[in-house]
Amino acid sequence: MPNATTPPAPKKSGIVVPHAPAWHQRLAAWILGAALRVVSATLRYSWDNRTGETREQTIFCVWHNRLALCMKAYFNDACPRGRHTAGLAALISASKDGAFLAAVLEQFGVQPVRGSSSRRGAQALRELTSWARKNHDIAITPDGPRGPCYVAQDGVLALAQITGLRIVPVSYSLNWKIRLKSWDRFLVPLPFARCEMIYGRPLRVPREATPAEREELRRQLEAELKAITRD
Repeated sequence: MPNATTPPAPKKSGIVVPHAPAWHQRLAAWILGAALRVVSATLRYSWDNRTGETREQTIFCVWHNRLALCMKAYFNDACPRGRHTAGLAALISASKDGAFLAAVLEQFGVQPVRGSSSRRGAQALRELTSWARKNHDIAITPDGPRGPCYVAQDGVLALAQITGLRIVPVSYSLNWKIRLKSWDRFLVPLPFARCEMIYGRPLRVPREATPAEREELRRQLEAELKAITRD
């Protein structure tokens, strides 16, 4: 049997300041947020929730190409069902593109935490842990911000091991959409499309999990996300 290990503590690093959104990014973010609300209101939704109890504080995982409707998934389904968390904090890249996305999420009352595996990662992990201790749910795109598409990275497992929170995979399918020519083939919902929101089976990372056990859980998370993703 492999020796048990303690949860990986975030490493100390020099302070890295993420890009702040410029005024034109904030204006564009406001316009995009309004457009998302309008389009979302026209969609025909169905829900497939496999998580069981939904009131527990949670780390939500969604593929990067399905960010457009993630606020709908949280605030209109997961959040209202008797949840008693203080809000939602989301991991966003520290890049200039991330600054724009952070401004969009702020339109929906989400607390952006800036960082990724390649930049400001240790700081972001500490900040996410802090928000979790303040009773916030957490949202992460496990294949973002650079991909590869549909390949889950290890960071979400590290956060779950440190905080003790369960991970819930989330995805959705659209019958009418545009796919951008980006690395993740980002899905843009079109008005009046049918949208099936799917919550996958929860996954937990024991605090004493070994690196090998955590890698196996990473593969399980990736497999579950792929199973509920219908392209």
